[in-house]
Order: sequence, then C-alpha cells, then structure tokens
Amino acid sequence: MSYAKRSLCLQLSIFIMIKSPLFNLTIHQKIFAIAFPMMISNISVPLLGLVDTAVIGHMPESYYLAGVAVGSMIVTLIFWMLGFLRMSTTGLVAQAYGAGDHQQIIRLLLQAILVALLLAIAILLLQKPLIILALKFIEGSEQVLFYAQLYFNIRIWSAPAALINMALLGWLLGMQNAKVPMFLLIISNAINIGLDVLFVVFLDWGVAGVAWASLFADYISLLCGLLLVKNHIKPFYKQGDLLKLSKQLSDLNSLKKFILLNRDIFIRTLCIQVTFAFMTIQGVKLGDAVVSANLVLMHFLLLISFSMDGLAYAAEALVGKSIGTRCLIKLKESVYVTLFWSVIFSLLQLLLFYVYGQWIIAQITSIESVQKEALSYLPWLVIIPITSVLGFIFDGIFIGMTRAKEMRNSLIFSLLLVYFPVWFLFSEQGNHALWIAMNAFMLARGLSLAWIYRQLSKKDQLIPKELKR
Repeated sequence: MSYAKRSLCLQLSIFIMIKSPLFNLTIHQKIFAIAFPMMISNISVPLLGLVDTAVIGHMPESYYLAGVAVGSMIVTLIFWMLGFLRMSTTGLVAQAYGAGDHQQIIRLLLQAILVALLLAIAILLLQKPLIILALKFIEGSEQVLFYAQLYFNIRIWSAPAALINMALLGWLLGMQNAKVPMFLLIISNAINIGLDVLFVVFLDWGVAGVAWASLFADYISLLCGLLLVKNHIKPFYKQGDLLKLSKQLSDLNSLKKFILLNRDIFIRTLCIQVTFAFMTIQGVKLGDAVVSANLVLMHFLLLISFSMDGLAYAAEALVGKSIGTRCLIKLKESVYVTLFWSVIFSLLQLLLFYVYGQWIIAQITSIESVQKEALSYLPWLVIIPITSVLGFIFDGIFIGMTRAKEMRNSLIFSLLLVYFPVWFLFSEQGNHALWIAMNAFMLARGLSLAWIYRQLSKKDQLIPKELKR
C-alpha cells in the first residue's frame, strides 16, 4: 500500500473515531448526570440489606436470619411485582418531557399516584390470604416460618408509602432529574439503618425491629418526596390545571395506555421475581444454613443490580426523551454509550467480588455454617456481573421506548425455556443448580433483548415511522 493510501486510511479512521458516540462528551455527561446520582443512592439499598442481615446475622441462631430472608422475600416479591409503577411512569413521562407536553406530564403523575393507592389498598385488604398462601409454598422449620410471618405482618403496612414512592421516583427520572431521587433514597436508607441499630441492637426487638425500621423509613421518605415533587411541578401547570386533570382521571380511556403498559411490565417483573422466590423456596428445603447463605449472597446480586440500574435509569430517561423529540440519532447514541459503560462497570464488579468476596461474607454474618455455605457458591456470584449486564441495560432501553410487550416475551422465554430447564438439568447438584440456573436466566434475558433490539433497528422500527424527523 502506498504512503498516500495509508495516509488516507489513517485520516478516515481518525474521522470515524471522532464521529463515534464514544467521543461525544455531551452524551457521556448526560448519562452520568442521571446514572451517577442513582448509582450512589441505589448502592445504599443493598447496604441497607447488609445492615439488616448483619444485625440479625450476629444473633445466636440461624433461623432468625432465615426468617428475615423468607419474610422480606415475600414482601419484596409483592412490592417488586408492582415495580411497573416506576418503570412505566419513567418511560411515558420521559417521552412527554421530550415532546414538551406539560399537561401530560402532570396527568401521568396523578395517574401513577392513583394506581399506587388503589394497589396498596388491595394489598392491605388481602394481606392475610397473601401470607397464608405464600407460606404454603415454603417448607421451612417452625421457627423460620414464625419469624417470617412476624416480619411480614409489620412490614406489609408500608405498602401505601412504598408504592407511591415508586411512582414519584419514576416521574422524577422521566423528568431527567436524578438528584431528588438520590436525596430521597439516601435519606430513607440512612433512617432505616439508624432505626435498625436502635431497634435491634439497643432495644433488642429482634426480627420485629428490622420490620418496624423499614416501615418508618418508607413513610418518612414519602413525606419528603411529596414535598419535593410539589415544588418540582410548579413550572408545569397553571391555576386550575390540577383540578381539571384530576377530573380527567375518572375517564378510564385516559388510563388505557398506562394500564396496558403496566400489564406487560407486571408480567415481566413477575418472571424475575419467580426466579428469586423459587431460589428461596428451594433453599429452605436444603436447610436453614443454605437459605441463610443464599440471603447473604443475594446481597451481592443486589449490589450488581442497583449499581447497574443507575445506568439503566439513564437509558430509560434519555431513550424516552429521544422518542419524545423524535430523534433516532440521539436514541442510538444513548444506547451505544450506555452499553459501553455498563461493560466497564460489570468488569469492575467481577474484580471486586473475586478479590473481596470472602471478606464481605465474613462481615455480613459470624455464623460459621452460613459462612461455609456462602463460600461454596461464591464463584457463581463472581461471574454474574458478566452474565447479567445486557439484561439490566436493555431493560432500561426498552422501558424508555415503552416496548413492554417485547420485554414480557423475553422474560417468559428466559424463565420457562432457560431457567427451569437448566435448574432441572443440574438439580442433583443442590444449591449449585440454583445459581447455575440464575446465571443462565440472566444471560438469556440480556441476549434475547439484544436480539430484539437488533431486529427493530434493522427494520427501522426503533421509533414509529410517523414520529421520525
């Protein structure tokens, strides 16, 4: 190749690199303006879980810890199955924000709060049947089931606050605001941690103390959130608009898109929660030490989840805004750069767990039998940042595009055709089979969503044709 041709190739390569989204500092700044505050605040959530586990994990018997594991699993399953309140609100509000539709922005906030209240009332009315049904599927010792029910009976009364908090969080993220959610989550979890120590360590309330701490923290967070959102919406409505919008909520047609979107995200979330619930139920069958070890290791997965969700939240907000502004280029830029950073963070998490995994386990619990069990399965947690990374980020991308149907189908496929078959294939390996299946599920979830995204891109359907510029 001649010098002139080599020079031309070099110039073309430099030009392509400069035009790459990776060299666009603006998109990096926009992503981290949302992702970084959410990473900081979200990491406080598994840290709260670590404190919950630590204060109970140092009690003399493992059934206290197992009881909290089962009780919190049931409450978390119920609340997280309703996580569509946050996700659907974020995607729809981001699109309305991008389109500059202020009336729709306020309407979506009121709709989300209304739906949250109705769902919370239903949960409280059905709390007794829910706990009876849940415990029928769990074959734990008498002590474990007793403390699981004790935890549930207290914590379930936080349903109104927990669900409205989801709606407020989703609305704020859709408005491209991550600082207020960061403040709310950090304050809530700091209060929760402080109350954990007060109720359990100093007042010796045991399992009940952990539940009361979470309940009080949820309601304090709700009060703060409502005050902050009230100030945040002032620029977006005129006198009398709120009354007009409130009347519109009685028209079910205005809720149709919101409800349909929530339905598909609910099914998607249910599939994810089934994997966690199945792991807890099967762990109980293998003994108190195993289920307690899985609880300890689940905090590793939560740490991955909440840190990666910071990037996923950024994808939700920016992709949704791109849909609202009808800009395909910005949509693809947001996807490309978010995926780049997600890979970087997943590798850092892998390194963290490999080097400090054993030390982290020792800090969570001093029960030797639980430590021994947890160390046996730690290698599966070391690799899970890699197997789960695509799933977390493409969830955010599809929520921003409000393509819940595709997300639903991906999760059904991953649960029924990957998770359960893999577990059955390795079931003779005991608890190892559960962690193998979890890794397979996470990988299938991410790869299937990536494939769907690629097909939509090939068909030029990422943004509806009538909305493109």
